[in-house]
Amino acid sequence: MLIELQDIAKTYEVGTQEVHALRDIDLEVGETEYLAIMGPSGSGKSTLMNIIGCLDTPSEGSYRLKDIEVASLDDDELAEIRSAEIGFVFQTFNLLPRMTAFQNVELPLIYGRSPRGERADRVWETMEAVGLKERAHHRPNELSGGQRQRVAIARALINRPSIILADEPTGNLDSSTGEEIMQIFRELNNAGNTIILVTHEQYIAEHAARIVKLLDGKIASDAPS
Repeated sequence: MLIELQDIAKTYEVGTQEVHALRDIDLEVGETEYLAIMGPSGSGKSTLMNIIGCLDTPSEGSYRLKDIEVASLDDDELAEIRSAEIGFVFQTFNLLPRMTAFQNVELPLIYGRSPRGERADRVWETMEAVGLKERAHHRPNELSGGQRQRVAIARALINRPSIILADEPTGNLDSSTGEEIMQIFRELNNAGNTIILVTHEQYIAEHAARIVKLLDGKIASDAPS
């Protein structure tokens, strides 16, 4: 199993009060699955995504990623597992404005100290996979919203991670462009990538094969799309 969450809870201290963001979460995700996590604002879906993405750690419970107990890792080890195993796609793209599309996609390889010649080949291959090779030398402000999200997806793919985590990836796009982006995720999943999508839109969630719905920090349902 790629991801195993058992009895996960997350509690935050807010002033003198405890806020239970997640409670009693049991979830398994296999390799090559396409999963959507849904829920209203405050349901815990962003907290769950942050835990799965090793951006946050649970207050209680066990999270195993590829049989590694994530709670036992220190900050450096967490950063390493994020870099190697998880690609992030955000609603706001998070591209560096002064860099070209090519340079934005290349950045994780530079941080990972990949050889220069190998980096270029990998970037061209990945940009071709998202249909953006011809826009490689344009900066983000010269690209449409959909093209910027394609760059963000290419950057998430560049280290060949086990999991693509997408947080509201169509939230800043019109419906037609959003459908194009969801088609890319479908193609990536067909090619063997595990996709975990966080959304509050039912029609976006229905692109996934499985939908997990959260309510008040608990799993309310887990069923095929």
